Amino acid sequence: MRIVFMGTPAFSVPALRSVASRHEVVAVVTRPDAVSKRGSAPSPSPVKTAATELGLPVIEAASLRQPDTIAAVRALCPDAICVVAYGAILPREVLDIPPYGCINAHASLLPRHRGAAPIERAILEGDEVTGVSIMRMEEGLDTGPVCLRVAVEIASSSAATLASRLSLVAADALVAALGDVAHGRARWEAQDASRATYAHKMTRDDVRLTPDLDVASALRRVRASSERATVRVRLADSVDVVIADAEASGERIAPGHARLTRSRLLLGFRDASLEVTRLRPTGRREMSAAEFACGTRIPGTFAWSPL
Repeated sequence: MRIVFMGTPAFSVPALRSVASRHEVVAVVTRPDAVSKRGSAPSPSPVKTAATELGLPVIEAASLRQPDTIAAVRALCPDAICVVAYGAILPREVLDIPPYGCINAHASLLPRHRGAAPIERAILEGDEVTGVSIMRMEEGLDTGPVCLRVAVEIASSSAATLASRLSLVAADALVAALGDVAHGRARWEAQDASRATYAHKMTRDDVRLTPDLDVASALRRVRASSERATVRVRLADSVDVVIADAEASGERIAPGHARLTRSRLLLGFRDASLEVTRLRPTGRREMSAAEFACGTRIPGTFAWSPL
C-alpha cells in the first residue's frame, strides 16, 4: 500500500522502519526541528533522522490544519496514513484523505489511558499490564474503533524502558494490522466509552515525592518520571537532586529522614525506605549513589524534603 507515515519521537522510529520495509512510504510527516536543550541549536526529530537515512521524503509540519500541508498530503494519494506519536491532532480534512483511513498505534490498551501520556500514567496508577492498540482515527481523542490489542506486562519498568519495549510491539502490531486492512481481514470494534480513562500530560506535581507516601507509591512516581517531569528532592537543606532510578528497601527510616553510606542513599517514607540508585545533582551529570557519596559533604543522617 501507499503509506504516509506521521510521527516524531524515538518511539515512532521502529514503526517507521517496519512499515517502510513492507509498504511504499511515499512521505513522512513530522514536527519541525526543535531545540531540545536551552541554548542549543534546533535538531531534527528522531523520525526525520530515520526517514532521511531511509531516503524517504519528509514534510515538516507543526500543524496539520495548514491548507498547504493538507494539499501536499492529499496530492500523495495515500491508501492509508499511519500515525505513531506524531504530536498534533489530525483534522477531518486529513482523516478523510486515505480510503483505508488513518491508522494509529497507541501505547495503551484502549479505552484505558486515552491521551498524551499513556505509558507514564499506566506506571503511576499501578497497572500490572498495558500494551498497544491499533485504532482507526476519528476526530475525538483516541476514540476510534480498534482492530488489534497486544498486552505487555509492566513489571518494574521505568517509563523509558517501557516505552522502548512498547515501541517494538507497536511496530509489529501496526504492520500486522496493515496486512489485515490490505486484505480485508481487519475487524474494527468500537471502544466502550464507559470504560475510558484519560492520560493527561505529566507534570512535576504528578511525580512529586513527599514523606507521607508509602514506598510503593513513591517508587511508581520515580519510575513514571521523565525529563519532562522529573522527581526532585532537597537533601540536608542544601543539595538539590533529580532522582533517576530507585528501588524499594526493607530498612525502616523515619519519614522525611535519610541515610547516606559509602554506596547507598536511603530516603524514609511512611512505611519503609526508598533506595536511590541513580541521581543527578543540580548542574552535574547523572551518577550512581556511590559516586554521589564520594563527592559530597552531606553527613550520614539528615533530612530530605520535596521540591
